Amino acid sequence: MTTTIDLTPYAPPVPARVLTARSADGTELHVEVHGPDSAPGTAPAVVLAHGWTCSTAFWAAQIRALSADHRVIAYDQRGHGRTPAGAACGADLLADDLEAVLTATLAPGEKAVIAGHSMGGMTIMAASTRPAFRDHAAAVLLCSTGSSRLVAESTVVPIRAGRLRTWLTGHILGSRAPLGPVTPVARRILKYATMGAGSAPHMVEACARIVHACPRRVRHAWSNVLHLLDLDHAVRELRVPAAVIVGSADRMTPPVHSRRIAEALPQCVGLTELPGLGHMTPVEAPELVTGTIRDLVTTHIAMKEGA
Repeated sequence: MTTTIDLTPYAPPVPARVLTARSADGTELHVEVHGPDSAPGTAPAVVLAHGWTCSTAFWAAQIRALSADHRVIAYDQRGHGRTPAGAACGADLLADDLEAVLTATLAPGEKAVIAGHSMGGMTIMAASTRPAFRDHAAAVLLCSTGSSRLVAESTVVPIRAGRLRTWLTGHILGSRAPLGPVTPVARRILKYATMGAGSAPHMVEACARIVHACPRRVRHAWSNVLHLLDLDHAVRELRVPAAVIVGSADRMTPPVHSRRIAEALPQCVGLTELPGLGHMTPVEAPELVTGTIRDLVTTHIAMKEGA
């Protein structure tokens, strides 16, 4: 007997407006704007940056919940979703892309809460000193992310830390092999690597479909960037209120990363460790992630505008 999985909550919402933001190197980024009137200043703004191998669809739950009373801006990172890969990839380019999105969607001086998951959090860190980021960021949320030693501290390979584990992890995450269709075996592998043991089947299915849609050459190219990433200095320059969320069972970016980031942040407003959850926290704990974004908006945008 085949079990039908209802993926309606994870179906990408229809945006009020779609636009293209041109990055510094000419890459054209796919940008979606959801919510009231979709115009700057009509509602508090939230900007969402997804992670490695994902797309705007990853934020479906947050977009649906927030777009009733927020202007929600989501974009596809270069090479992901409907954004072309561009000529190169790197942390500086991620920062360029975020700046381009902020400039294209926000009015001069308009503030937003910027949330990033995994590579999206790294994007925020990489942009911490950029003028457009500092002009527009009211507060940030860093979900399931890290700033350095990503491969060395990953626990995807269940052996003792050391050169062998680092080598094996690098080869697994950087594999050029196609992921193929979403099969029961593929779902089990993805769940083990990226989600908590108690993740519901519909959550696993939604994440598997998103990850498997990422082109393998893009997955490989960005894995090399993440392997060498070092943004520890950028964390110390992230001078806006910042909340941090991580799952206790995150194998991709274990809690050691979030604890290190929280300690280095100039204005950390809270570190939340979610028992039993894995790397896909916006999907595994959608209400908590959405609620944290709402709290940041209320505290750092709405109150200031009403003052």
